[in-house]
Amino acid sequence: MKDESTLITFLGDTPVIRVLDFLLTERDLDFSLTDIAEQSGIGRTTLYRIWDILLRSAIVVPTRIIGKAKLYKLNANHPAIRKLIELDDILIKQELRTRAGKMKIAVPA
Repeated sequence: MKDESTLITFLGDTPVIRVLDFLLTERDLDFSLTDIAEQSGIGRTTLYRIWDILLRSAIVVPTRIIGKAKLYKLNANHPAIRKLIELDDILIKQELRTRAGKMKIAVPA
């Protein structure tokens, strides 16, 4: 299993956070439900259990259909997602500063 992201470490390891973390990391791309489940490290059944909540709250939005697959992406226009993007960016910068400090490398603010 890959290393835990800073967002998962900060907010906790739940299926919703795993999905959001993956979609935040790949925020400019769209994915099928199968891809989202696989890349998030959760089962399809678990994803289906939480998916309606994410869709109804407009956290994720459908983008296009390719064959029988419907693709979705994170709704970067949603106010809560904009704040989550800010938080993720802050956490990543802090992690980089911490790692750079251990390696004695200057990181711009």
